[in-house]
Amino acid sequence: MIRRLADAAYANAYFLLSLVSLFWAGNQIVGRAAAGEIPPILLGCLRWLVATCLHLPFAWSSLKADWPVIRGNIWLLAFLGIIGGGAINTFSYIGLNYTTATNALILNSAAPIFIVMFCYLIFGDRITLRQVCGIAVSLVGVLIVVLHGDLAALTHMTLNRGDLLVLIGMACWGLYTAILRKRPAIAPLSFAACTFAAAAIVNIPMALIEASLGYVPRASLATLGMIAYAGIFPSVFAYLLFNRGVELIGGSRAGVFNHLVPVFGAVMAFTILGETPGLYHAAGFAMILAGVWLAARA
Repeated sequence: MIRRLADAAYANAYFLLSLVSLFWAGNQIVGRAAAGEIPPILLGCLRWLVATCLHLPFAWSSLKADWPVIRGNIWLLAFLGIIGGGAINTFSYIGLNYTTATNALILNSAAPIFIVMFCYLIFGDRITLRQVCGIAVSLVGVLIVVLHGDLAALTHMTLNRGDLLVLIGMACWGLYTAILRKRPAIAPLSFAACTFAAAAIVNIPMALIEASLGYVPRASLATLGMIAYAGIFPSVFAYLLFNRGVELIGGSRAGVFNHLVPVFGAVMAFTILGETPGLYHAAGFAMILAGVWLAARA
């Protein structure tokens, strides 16, 4: 009986985390498309302001009930919101203005490595050989997809400032995922509301500085659509689902699902941008799924 319940919990976590990867893949496309249309810090700020405003009515009763615990853990919640929302999001959006999509997707796959590293450094979590092998297999799959099957292209890559910013964002996400186990015992709706608000607040002064330097968005329906998507799917939906996935299977195994982000992003590029898939896509996708299955097993 216990075994069946555990298997059901794992299956549910895998589905939820796959949805998270799908929504975050869309966010990558939005971030790239927004370059030159919406200033990156403003996009990050508006993303979390929209998420906070949409989420707050549903979380209000939970916030009132959890307020004593929230007040006693306000700095921890603020820290989780800043690194888990504000930092990674802003670093990623800024980085996508300076780096290529290929480099950004490759660096995105570094997130599970940072998660395992911080889980080990902070909490002493054991790293199993199966986890190492799963991460390695799925990482090779990611490289096959984003490099069009030409792994030799790795020798021509250079780390520019955009690459560095994306990599810093992935490190922030790894730290957030590791520390997530220390989140206060409050309702998921309350936790999300607090972290969304912290992510928005930390970006407000930086967005104002950005605007004072002359960086302003272009008014269009496309701009509004990108802001709406960023504020709803990769924010409200994805963060609630990701936090639940971490609760079910832990940070190290949940982080492996980041390898699905470039795969879903490639599929979106096929359908939205009309790109033609090749055999290397199928090979890379198969290896990524194999790696996720291997590293995420109980």
